[in-house]
Order: sequence, then structure tokens, then C-alpha cells
Amino acid sequence: MNPRFELAHLAHAELLTPNMEGTLWFFTELLGMREVDRQGDSVYLRCYEDPYHHSLKVTAADGPGLANLGWRTTSPEALERRATALDKAGLGRGWTKGDLGVGRTFAFASPDGHPMELVWEVEKYLAPPELRSPILTRRSKRPLRGLPPRRLDHVNLMASDVTVQKELFEQTLGFGTRERVVDFAHGDTEIGAWMSVNILGHEMAIMLDSTGSKGRLHHLAFWYGVPQHNTDAAELCREYGIQIEAGPDVHGITQGAFLYVFEPGGNRIELFGNSGILELEPDFETVTWDLADFDTGIAIGGATLPAETYFVYGTPPVAGQESLIKPSVIGTRTTTKSAVPIR
Repeated sequence: MNPRFELAHLAHAELLTPNMEGTLWFFTELLGMREVDRQGDSVYLRCYEDPYHHSLKVTAADGPGLANLGWRTTSPEALERRATALDKAGLGRGWTKGDLGVGRTFAFASPDGHPMELVWEVEKYLAPPELRSPILTRRSKRPLRGLPPRRLDHVNLMASDVTVQKELFEQTLGFGTRERVVDFAHGDTEIGAWMSVNILGHEMAIMLDSTGSKGRLHHLAFWYGVPQHNTDAAELCREYGIQIEAGPDVHGITQGAFLYVFEPGGNRIELFGNSGILELEPDFETVTWDLADFDTGIAIGGATLPAETYFVYGTPPVAGQESLIKPSVIGTRTTTKSAVPIR
């Protein structure tokens, strides 16, 4: 069986935060995501068009970072086959009983240690009567507060070796590499790769971690579908003290409209204003950008991605990087694991 057709899409993610109050404010008040459940030190959230129980789990911790990524397979048989392939690659961590809204899962890690899982069985979201939309393809009504994104979109991982990560995901999980950046002037080193298991321009990006660290998150992205919403979100962030890193603008790579901000817990979040390029060709060929000619790839409109943060900061931050992020005016950065606010 060709692994190319065994994964369907990115289903859910879990972020860690040292500032649960601020992080929840960001996702629920500013972005209008709805809380669907709580368990222990974790809160489960969803966008209004996410298909499942939740797309984001936020867990109180001592520092920011990525705790998990969940990929849904295309069938229960595909789950078994991909688990076997991951075990053969030495990356499997075994079967688990799942989480709220998630059935039996196979846990694994990237070569750099990014925690992930495969799942087939999921709880499809059914809105209560007061939240049911007359738009029948919409899982719940659009929220009346904040500027709500429609769904979880993609993840960007930082890696000590982009090629190793890229080839693992191609060979064991069937990802197709849509675009990549190569530093031809210095040993043909791959600097970044943008990958997908469906028609999206990317559901996972891998960027070289210049600090040499392993297992860090660059950003998690949520989709609007309307570039104007990124401009609106930038205004809200300015007015309510959320640090903007870059944008709004449009990447040459993926052609996606972007706005990068830091949520109060310290994780970088991208607000994705459109779908970007959609890959419909079954025999597509990977597009390669030369690092020497990368300006258009970064931003078509000329926005600057600040070198002091964008290409070096990830979560968990390495020593000294905490100072790159401005202290949040929302919540407290000294929140402990037990400080989940009362609903």
C-alpha cells in the first residue's frame, strides 16, 4: 500500500503554557474559540468549523511548547500499517487509549523527538441546539466574540536536520514535499520543507533550528480563509497588547496570507488568511527555492521576518530566548500547573 494515501489530515494539537489565564484569553476571547471540556490541568478548545471534539488542547506547564500532534489516518487499516512502518523506523512509542474525543492512538516521535500520534477513531462534534448552524456544512455557529478562525490549519516544526525529518515523513507517513529551500552556497543544505498529505499547500513545515536544538515548535496555525481578517486581527492584537512578530503579508512559499503573533504563554501562532496554493496534480514536482533568492519566498509584499526572533525562537525557548518575547499584559507568566482558571 502506498503510504501517500494513508494519512488524511492534522486533527488536533496540544500546547503547553506557563500562563494558562493569558493563553485561554487569547484563544477564547481574541480568537473566539469555544471551550468544550476540561480535564485536570488541560482545557479543550475548538474552532467553529473544526470537525471533531476539539482541535486544540491547552495544558498548564512550567514553560511553553508542543506536547502533541494528532494525525488522522484514512482508515483503521491505514492506522495499523503506518504504526508498523513507524515501529520499523524506530520511532514508535506504542499504543495508548487516547484522550477526550479521541480513540485508540499510536504514539510516535519525529527523529528530533517531536511528540505525535496517529488516530482513526474520533468523536465528531455535534453542537448543542443553541449552537447549531443553519449552514449545514458548518459544525457550529460562528462565534459572536473576537475574530474567530474557522479551523486548525498546519504546524511548523524546528529541526536539527531538515532532510532527515523530511525523508522520514515522506517514507513512513506518505507526506509529499511541495516546496523546499536549499542553501546551495553552503553544501546544498536544506533549510526548510513544506509538506502535505492532501491538497493543501502544506499541513506541516520543517525549518532548520539554527540553535542546534531538537524537538522545538516554531508555530501552530489557524485558518481564516479571508486575508482581510489578518488585518483585523493585527488591529486587535495592537489594541490588546499581543506581540506581533510579522505581517500581515503573503508568503511566496505556499502563497499563504500570514500574521505571526505570540500568545501570552510564549508560543508563536500564525493566523492564516487564505488557503494558499492548492496542489491538485497527482504527479506534482517539488519546487526548490535557492536561499540566495529567498526574499520573495519570505514575503511577496516585502514584510520583514525579524532575524532576531523568526529564525531562532522556538518553544521551548533555549537559554536567554525568553527575553525576546515581551511579557504579556494578560494573565501572569508565573502561573503554576495547578492554576487553571475556574470557568
